Amino acid sequence: MDGEELTAQQTALYDRQIRVWGVDAQKRLSKAHILVSGLNGISVEFCKNIVLAGVGSLTVMDDRLVTDDALQANFLIPRDDSLYGGRSLSELCCESLRDFNPMVRVSTEKGDLAQCGIEFIDKFDVIVVTCCSLKTKIVINEKCRKRTKRIAFYAIECRDSCGEIFVDLQNYTYAQKDSDGTAECHLSYPSFQEAISIPWQNLPRKVSKLYFAFRVIEKFEFSEGRIPGQLSSSDLPSILQLRKELCDAQSLNESHIPEELLERILVAGSKLYPPVCAILGGILGQEVIKAISGKGDPLKNFFYFDAADGKGVIEDISNPST
Repeated sequence: MDGEELTAQQTALYDRQIRVWGVDAQKRLSKAHILVSGLNGISVEFCKNIVLAGVGSLTVMDDRLVTDDALQANFLIPRDDSLYGGRSLSELCCESLRDFNPMVRVSTEKGDLAQCGIEFIDKFDVIVVTCCSLKTKIVINEKCRKRTKRIAFYAIECRDSCGEIFVDLQNYTYAQKDSDGTAECHLSYPSFQEAISIPWQNLPRKVSKLYFAFRVIEKFEFSEGRIPGQLSSSDLPSILQLRKELCDAQSLNESHIPEELLERILVAGSKLYPPVCAILGGILGQEVIKAISGKGDPLKNFFYFDAADGKGVIEDISNPST
């Protein structure tokens, strides 16, 4: 939106949420440009939520074609396969997203985000990535951090009935209400590379087992050149060996990464669980709205959810200086 004020149509459409977070927050949302690279159960839930919230624009990138696994968790894909016609996931999902809120500009881009230039990155205020390798996450996150303006970066994963959200808001200032009114708070976030490079023995006590399990799985996929989720139970012996090597090198007891948890992830392969995707997509939507509006305590810097116990856990994985 180019103007400073909301239009009458926007004010009427977003009346309920304006009552919740105020007109200034809605203005910021209406000027925000968001990019989502990779479309799976979590990211499409997020896309729906953020479009309904009334962001300025949403761009989606995913050149993959429809698969049975995608259909299982992606409610934006039409169930009529005669409509596919060789069109990509982003093209199909874009059409569905436009129907949720015609006032939001929804568009698609082709290609690999990791290969895109700075001019393209600079178009956005928020970048969300999923369905990508460890290396790709690191590359895109670093590109965001090198820009003169702050670009919020989120990386999301879903494995079996487990999920992870990583947040990097760089140097972030927000308003927090207290008994004396509203105070200005500051947070400094590490990059994804910095966060996962912190020695395990230096992490807070009782860090979620999912944190360690995700690190083992992504390192295995990276070393084997696997597409994320391209796993099976036959990989368990190799992954257990990698677990041992990493735990020995990091002075961590292997019990922090239970074999049964790794096995659950491997057996699921690339399958996603829609209820878990809905939970994580909803949380991600809330976090992005907070980051854009500058209101509310933002998540720092990892969030984990496991349907096995129904618990969501926030982990601050950062150096003491951040």
